[in-house]
Amino acid sequence: MSTDGFTTCLWFDGQAEEAANFYVSVFKNSELGKVVRATEAGPGPAGSVVTVDFVANGQKFVGLNGGPEFKFTEAISFQIDCADQAEVDFYSDALIDGGGEQGPCGWVKDRFGLSWQVVPTRLIEMISDPDQEKAGRAMGVMLKMHKLDIAALEKAYAGN
Repeated sequence: MSTDGFTTCLWFDGQAEEAANFYVSVFKNSELGKVVRATEAGPGPAGSVVTVDFVANGQKFVGLNGGPEFKFTEAISFQIDCADQAEVDFYSDALIDGGGEQGPCGWVKDRFGLSWQVVPTRLIEMISDPDQEKAGRAMGVMLKMHKLDIAALEKAYAGN
């Protein structure tokens, strides 16, 4: 039995290599791996990318050019834990670059349709506070935001 963990497979319609390059450019501790190309036997045109292995932020992925049958939905997302507002801004802006979109509550959909939750770790601390009034104020403000603003969350949390 292997003890190497697991790899997340992301299904694309011809953009696996482009997506892998994009994610490796956005996240630290990232690198491209093996690219498997179709042969004369297929699948797809000879030389076209079938799969591309990559690591993004230390996590293993494989991008699969599986075709148009399946699309990403918000039912699956990746959460990015951010230490400060600069990280929230960086990841939100980088992931929407080139055709993505900012969604509610810190969610971002990148240009490939993959959903990300760009979350300051401080927000998790605030909304999990045993003081339900403080937690509720932070949650209420967060639910009205798109890109998360830590200063505004802190202000609500404190009751100001």
